[in-house]
Amino acid sequence: MKNVLVLGAGRSASSLIDYLLLHAKSNDWHVRVGDYSLGLAQEKCTESKNSSAFQFDILNEAQRVEEIGKADIVISMLPAKFHPVVAKICTDKGINMVTASYVSDEMKALDKAAEEKDIIILNECGLDPGIDHMSAMKVIDHIRNAGHELTAFESFTGGLLAPSTDDDNPWEYKFTWNPRNVVLAGQGIVKFIQEGNYKYIPYHRLFKRTEQVHIPGYGYFEGYANRDSLKYLDVYGLDGVKTIYRGTFRKPGFCRTWDVFVQLGATDDTYEMEGVGEMTHRQFINSFLSYNPYDTVELKLAHYMSFELDGPEMHRLKWSGVFDDVKVGLDKGTPAQILEHILKKKWTLKPEDKDMIVMWHKFEYLEDGKQREIHSTLVAVGDDMKNTAMSKTVGLPVGIAAKLILEGKIKSKGVKIPIEKEVYTPILKELSEQGFELSEKQVK
Repeated sequence: MKNVLVLGAGRSASSLIDYLLLHAKSNDWHVRVGDYSLGLAQEKCTESKNSSAFQFDILNEAQRVEEIGKADIVISMLPAKFHPVVAKICTDKGINMVTASYVSDEMKALDKAAEEKDIIILNECGLDPGIDHMSAMKVIDHIRNAGHELTAFESFTGGLLAPSTDDDNPWEYKFTWNPRNVVLAGQGIVKFIQEGNYKYIPYHRLFKRTEQVHIPGYGYFEGYANRDSLKYLDVYGLDGVKTIYRGTFRKPGFCRTWDVFVQLGATDDTYEMEGVGEMTHRQFINSFLSYNPYDTVELKLAHYMSFELDGPEMHRLKWSGVFDDVKVGLDKGTPAQILEHILKKKWTLKPEDKDMIVMWHKFEYLEDGKQREIHSTLVAVGDDMKNTAMSKTVGLPVGIAAKLILEGKIKSKGVKIPIEKEVYTPILKELSEQGFELSEKQVK
């Protein structure tokens, strides 16, 4: 019997654990799920005889060394900062590992040691990063193998609400991933290449510069740029490409309204505000506006941001509850933490809510001197607030990768991401069999 260790039983681990348990009996696996919350780990294990749950504290050195040492493969769904801690033990003990998170510098430093121990530490194997890498490399490799020249690559991914879910929600959005990451999204300098020119967008301009993309059958989406598209030049081997741009999808109107929070300073995470314990939503917004005893908060904000008092931006803001005279509910916090806490009251999925993942790639290339273009699209809809499209598209690639490693079908060693054909081909194939297939269309 092989021991599969899953560390972390949060929302994104639900579909992963379900997948492992589905295959556990036929593959003679025992799946151990460890989480700081024993109840959460037990909930994810259901009643499977091939699984067990236990309380796990990553800060307990003796426990983490003991538990990891008993595993044949470790899947870390812990917060990203703990992956290198787990990976170091895996490397020391010669145990394969899979994560869905970005490769950190600390993780990269383990590459040689992992190769010497004949193991793979596979990172970025979720949705974004993950399916985006695999689906992009499939088409890029096809274009290259045909002898054509890739000239441009654009890619967008978004976690949104499914159509007809919460129709009264004017943002058409709720949190399906880490809320903190949503609130802090885009901070720093955005870098990309457009028609051979390096482009940069400072944070305070980011949500004003959006792209419009039409997905047949699903309508229009707007995308804002991710922080650093340039690092994918090396990852995908795209040196010399004229355009590379990666971004995040939202529904039209979201970015213009989110920009209100950015311009106010409500997404700042560098200092703690005063009097938070007694602060209301309305006072929070008003604290960023000039003093005027005669004008309402709504009027001052509309004037400050130069939008209509009865326009769509104000409608979204009112719906989100930021003008309500109710207490925030925190004792202390930065502006970003307070904003997150306020938004979670309206942006948390309800039991009947369904989310939606939309991924879209555009490839432009030259074929015998003629401009060609391929669009690749993935749309996935969740079942409910537990079995979300986000959980499935993050967890399933991780689970499939772990199965392939246990079966000896992935030969690569060292610290890797899924951009090699032996990794992405079988994962994409199984995802397609489960209904998660990127449709590829030649548009030029």
